[in-house]
Amino acid sequence: MSPDLHRRGRLYVIAAPSGTGKTSLVRALMERSPSLAFSISHTTRKPRPNEIDGRDYHFTDRSRFESMVQAGEFLEHAEVFDNLYGTGRRNVEAALAAGRDLLLEIDWQGATQVRQRLPEAIDIFILPPSRAALELRLRGRATDSEEVIQRRLRDSVTELSRWHEFRYVVVNEHFDRALADLQHIVAGDAAAFRADRADVADLAAGLVA
Repeated sequence: MSPDLHRRGRLYVIAAPSGTGKTSLVRALMERSPSLAFSISHTTRKPRPNEIDGRDYHFTDRSRFESMVQAGEFLEHAEVFDNLYGTGRRNVEAALAAGRDLLLEIDWQGATQVRQRLPEAIDIFILPPSRAALELRLRGRATDSEEVIQRRLRDSVTELSRWHEFRYVVVNEHFDRALADLQHIVAGDAAAFRADRADVADLAAGLVA
């Protein structure tokens, strides 16, 4: 679907701790939502198997990344697990001005910065159904050492505690259901997924306890 030049595009921001299935959901959402374009972030971390520069991330060395920060080239940037991540400001602004809808997959720190600079952005937080499910998914990826897994689990408590800052929350207990929920939000049928609903507060309380 071509962009609508008569309106400004929408920016959808999706954030979640590692192990919630966020990346898989984002990929599936992109396949099913042809009006969405994916905003490719910059990162200083090394590519994982099957990741391609320019498709999954713009893989950037630290000195170049820091120069971009100093030049104000990022809409948002953050350090996560000793690696830097950032979203190029120019590409996002150009796409939105051209009427194209963008999807941005970032962490809560980046989402906070986007919220401050583009308050009209539609931000969505993904919650796991339990801490056990979160750990199971982290281990199932088979890409991280035990030390990294334990660190991600510890840090997830801080990340999970930010859920209430987001406009919408989706619980990824069943993948197809979570994907359908995201599709509803993108389609504008989002009222049922507001972050202030009671069941989310109860689940989040258990996740960070």
